[in-house]
Amino acid sequence: MTLAQNLVRIALGTTMVGAGVTHLTVAREEFRAQVPEWFPVDDDLTVLGSGVVEIGLGAAFVALPKRRRLVGGLLAAFFVAIFPGNIAQYVEGTSAFGLDTDQKRLARLFFQPVLVLLALWGGGRLGRQRGAGAD
Repeated sequence: MTLAQNLVRIALGTTMVGAGVTHLTVAREEFRAQVPEWFPVDDDLTVLGSGVVEIGLGAAFVALPKRRRLVGGLLAAFFVAIFPGNIAQYVEGTSAFGLDTDQKRLARLFFQPVLVLLALWGGGRLGRQRGAGAD
C-alpha cells in the first residue's frame, strides 16, 4: 500500500461517513428526491438504509486497514449499485443538491466511475501489488 492509496482510503472513508450522516439528518429531503420513481422501497427507508450503509462502509474503510481490499470492493459495489439512481435522476430531470440542469446531472454520471476506481485503488485492488496483502 502506498501513502497515496492510504490517503485516498482515509479521505474516501471519511467522506462516506459524512455523506451517510447527512442522509440521516440535514440532507434527508434532498436524498429522498433522488430516489427513482420506479424503486420499489419507500423513499425515506431507502435514504435511511443507504445512509447506514455509507456510514458502515466508510468507517470500516478507515478503521480496518487490514480489511481494505474487502471493504474497498464492497464500497465499489455500493457505488455501482446506486448508479441506476443517478441515471434515473438524469432521465427524470430531478433537481437535488444543485444538480438543477440536465448538463449538471449528466456530468455527475461521469463521476461515479471515478468513485468506483478510487474505492478499488484505495483498497489495494488496483495497481501494482507489493507482497501479500490482507484479504
